[in-house]
Amino acid sequence: MQDGFDAAPALAALCEQAAAEHPQAWAWDGRRGVALALGTAVADGRVEQLAAGSFGLGDEVARCLGSLPAPWRLTGLLCLAFAEDFAIVDASDATIPWLAVCLPSHWAPEEKLGRSFAEVHAPVADNALIVGAAEALTRLVAGAQRWERFVWNVSAHPRLHAHPMRVAPERWQGLDVGQAWWRTERQTFIPVAGWRGAVFTIQVEVEPLAGAVTTPQRARQLHDAIASMSPAVLAYRGLSPVREPLLRWLAARR
Repeated sequence: MQDGFDAAPALAALCEQAAAEHPQAWAWDGRRGVALALGTAVADGRVEQLAAGSFGLGDEVARCLGSLPAPWRLTGLLCLAFAEDFAIVDASDATIPWLAVCLPSHWAPEEKLGRSFAEVHAPVADNALIVGAAEALTRLVAGAQRWERFVWNVSAHPRLHAHPMRVAPERWQGLDVGQAWWRTERQTFIPVAGWRGAVFTIQVEVEPLAGAVTTPQRARQLHDAIASMSPAVLAYRGLSPVREPLLRWLAARR
């Protein structure tokens, strides 16, 4: 979190949305968040162990949250209760002042804190359009509507955690593309009432590529998408070393 930033309104919006979407997993009364399956609650920075929870981890969850600074305990409970990672987008200056990210996809969250939307997306290949529209996009996602989008990549490893310090650059070496993995992200923007900003959520999923490409239509769509990528995009996605074998593998399934 950036010094001086007040995350409370955004966290309240996230808690409210979580309770509305997943009432079986989360409860929120405006100040107290309850992770029902974990048998644990946080109110005003205080941890309450209510029960062992569905997974029998009540004690461990309470100890884990108790080790965090009080302002981060509600965030910690949200991170344990849900698969998504979270970030806050401040539309007043188009920056990201707050992050709670455990499963990055080949980017380092610690390098993005406090950066502008344009700076965060500077490494993205062929990024002129998105960087040029950074302020307009930030205002858009911080509006009254909720937004959802999906992104994908083909990966050489099955781990959800893909911090660049944890993924070897030569990860494709010796790997048959038929053993590759299909990595997707569901991203949403949750508006924060009365504040110019939004909560950005990221849910990462990984499955075997062969399990994702199960029809000729899917093989054709993925083949055509990869075939259309520029060298810069292929390099950014880490697909340059396997473009040709991957295209051949997909062509055989069209």
